[in-house]
Amino acid sequence: MKNTLFYLTAFISILVGLSSCRTAAPSYNYQALARSSIKLGIDINQEDNHKLYTNAANWVGTPHRIGGNSKNGIDCSGLTCQLYKTVYKIELPRSSKAQLDICKKVSKNQLREGDLVFFSTDRSKKTINHVGIYLKNGKFVHASSSQGVRVNSLNEPYYLSNWISGGRTR
Repeated sequence: MKNTLFYLTAFISILVGLSSCRTAAPSYNYQALARSSIKLGIDINQEDNHKLYTNAANWVGTPHRIGGNSKNGIDCSGLTCQLYKTVYKIELPRSSKAQLDICKKVSKNQLREGDLVFFSTDRSKKTINHVGIYLKNGKFVHASSSQGVRVNSLNEPYYLSNWISGGRTR
């Protein structure tokens, strides 16, 4: 709760500061960014890809549905398809495995916001069966089969043990 209040206060301070100076402020929707920052649990700044964060935040809380492609229910590869189409104007294949196949592989320490992150819960680690989109600071957005669209950390034990690769399409 303290972090949420801090981010909200910081955004309001920025708005007040920008309104009192003569320099034209960039045309950001600061209210949407503040809501996204709170919903995603990530401090969003001027250098970040605001379109990614505001669109990802709009999906948070959407229930998981295998094969789903809407706010009524979505699965992991459906979420990445929807966000990539909206944010980057890129059509991704519909399966997580096919998405990995079109990517340039990226190590975890080279991830940039918007990169795809791939996981396998298969014991052999040969089957890619989960994908999300990297945000920043080790966080990614994905459609969890048990909790719907949410943000998690790559450093959580579950994701550490099931990590396969990062991928870059652009």
